[in-house]
Amino acid sequence: MTGKESKGPSRPAGKGRDASTRAVSRDETDLFALAMREAKPLHQEGAKRAPADDLPPEKRAETVPAVVRVGPSLKRLPVTSTDRLPELKTGASPGVDKRTAARLKRGQLAIDGRIDLHGMTQAKAHRALEGFLTASQGAGKRCVLVITGKGLRPTGETGVLRNLVPRWMNAPAIRGRVLSFCTAQPRDGGTGALYVLLKRKR
Repeated sequence: MTGKESKGPSRPAGKGRDASTRAVSRDETDLFALAMREAKPLHQEGAKRAPADDLPPEKRAETVPAVVRVGPSLKRLPVTSTDRLPELKTGASPGVDKRTAARLKRGQLAIDGRIDLHGMTQAKAHRALEGFLTASQGAGKRCVLVITGKGLRPTGETGVLRNLVPRWMNAPAIRGRVLSFCTAQPRDGGTGALYVLLKRKR
């Protein structure tokens, strides 16, 4: 013994208690809020919830729903229930007559509006797409162009938005408004854009 207290094995650098944690960005927070907006709380049958006034002060905060700011509110049209709607995939047109589906793929339908998403963050692009499709359907537009950008990389991978936008077409707030979507013709952006056929306003 040297008289010095043994401190045990030293921790490897960078592996301290907080190594697995990091700050959450605003975009990640917004994207999570959008994903959870359609979620509904589950309650056990027969369970009774105590009124907030009967709870101790430290527990009352748990009964107050969090306020999530996702930008200016939009006057939304009723969205068709997505429970029985088939999943939309690029180029598929369930429920659309063959002639209209063919014209959509060939770029023969008039483009009533367009939005350019490439260069946006995921959260911003999701909000912009939802707002654009909501407003477009409300204005009676039928075929719109959504530009995602090709996002081609040296590794051969495609851009994030090019992969995510087709998935977002099946999100609850969007699926009820969309009949079909497919890759645009080269003159309108090719693989970096989508023709989107909207349902008629009721």
